[in-house]
Amino acid sequence: MTHSNPDPDPDRTTGLEPGGSVPPGETPPAESSLPEAGPSQTHNPPKGWSKAPLAVILVVVVLIAAFFLAYAIALMV
Repeated sequence: MTHSNPDPDPDRTTGLEPGGSVPPGETPPAESSLPEAGPSQTHNPPKGWSKAPLAVILVVVVLIAAFFLAYAIALMV
């Protein structure tokens, strides 16, 4: 793989002033791609929620719902 410089060369790029700035009315040069954006991930399988965290969340939700139901019943008595 060849590595390219992401900065445009002002001598070879049209529309750039000396120093690399863009004059008014000109469109700046497009960004270069990033061929070396990051390391390749060879093993990263997608996993869903496991059973234990879902069970804990479900138990907490049921306990909170039961508390508010008992509280509502106690207010009506």
